[in-house]
Amino acid sequence: MKAVIIDQYGGRKQLKEREIERPSITDDQVLVEIHATSINPIDWKLREGHLQEMLPFEFPIILGWDAAGIITETGKNVSEFKVGDRVFARPATTRQGTYAEFVPVDQNLLAKMPENMGFEEAASIPLAGLTAWQCLVDFCKIKKGDKVLIHAGAGGVGTFAIQIAKYFGAYVATTASEENEETLKSLGADQVIHYKTEAFETVVRDFDIVLDSIGGEVQAKSFQVLKENGRLVSIAQPPSEENLERYKVKAGFLWLEPKGEQLQELADIYNQGKLKPVIGKVFPFSESSLQEAHALSETHHAHGKIVIRMK
Repeated sequence: MKAVIIDQYGGRKQLKEREIERPSITDDQVLVEIHATSINPIDWKLREGHLQEMLPFEFPIILGWDAAGIITETGKNVSEFKVGDRVFARPATTRQGTYAEFVPVDQNLLAKMPENMGFEEAASIPLAGLTAWQCLVDFCKIKKGDKVLIHAGAGGVGTFAIQIAKYFGAYVATTASEENEETLKSLGADQVIHYKTEAFETVVRDFDIVLDSIGGEVQAKSFQVLKENGRLVSIAQPPSEENLERYKVKAGFLWLEPKGEQLQELADIYNQGKLKPVIGKVFPFSESSLQEAHALSETHHAHGKIVIRMK
């Protein structure tokens, strides 16, 4: 099968297309023929070597952790899925990623694609959608009437977080550039703060929840907008103990845990017409295209999701 791999850590040129053996599956896995995958910051952070202590994989490594495709083989313990099913998943974080024509996926990480969902849409949801869900639902216990500030609303996690927060009946403010305001309001954002010209910490106050995907000074200032006992969840860096004590809020760092049942909940919300993936750019599957896609992701200014079309 074709795959794009890395043989060592480094820049985008380390992404090399190669013909390799099709992976085998365990009794609890299925083999998915990939029709689309997507790019996430974890991809190039691992490629550059920033995550090697946390994820000490042996080379060669296939990056990519969003899968959308068709099941071509099932393990003997798999009962909920069959050959021919259209599925999507955030596979386990292993060195057998999704920049490949086939990928093994544990059955408990799979979800069935809605009939009207395309593979490119499906590939854009798992990692970013599950991250947004676990931040807002699992960590922050979002409820109707909460006031939520979502940083970087036009990014992959941000676009899903806005829609999930609105699904739960929250008031949503988000930071973004002015050119993205119309898109974010169409997703349900009640208030768009133009980060280039407005200081968010002077615009909003007494919020229940902040979702921080930027870290640094943005995270530090985010504590100022929370009410006492508010919740701040970050996917950028762990909050400082000093700010936790000073502001008397609940705060933490979230590392995604793949879950098929949560992905199926997102599929159900999609079926209700209340979740729409925002795809900013689609690339074909090739060595040069993946290098270009990584470059776009590294700018931190990609609009929506960056998707790779395999078929």
